[in-house]
Amino acid sequence: MAAYTAEHAALYPPEYLAGIDLYNAGEFHAAHDAWEERWRDDCGPREKLFLQALIQSAVIFHHIEIGRRGAARRMYGMALEKFARLGAERFMSLDVRAYLAQLERSLSWLAAAEDPRQAELPADFEPPHLRLLPGAEPYD
Repeated sequence: MAAYTAEHAALYPPEYLAGIDLYNAGEFHAAHDAWEERWRDDCGPREKLFLQALIQSAVIFHHIEIGRRGAARRMYGMALEKFARLGAERFMSLDVRAYLAQLERSLSWLAAAEDPRQAELPADFEPPHLRLLPGAEPYD
């Protein structure tokens, strides 16, 4: 199943969609770069906050890849704070609530660890996948 449709591609910035493709491919640092390119552009304040939350989400998994569990847990807290400030259940066709639930499932082992630096990566560890909901919507 595709992460987004032609309708999404017609409305949303290419950097947003490129970031989704890269994130889903496990290219978290590259996804960060794609979203940051758009974030640095002239976008509205809510889009900027949303992109920053996605960037921080990608950085979580990059830190996990390179063995920086403490940094990953700190970044998880920062991403959650940005999503909370955004206060949207859906933004740029992403089901934010569902994504946050996926993040929580994926990172429960890290969040529960007394010392995140000592946390063991579960054998069934899998980062969430991003998939946009049907229908493109205006954004700021």
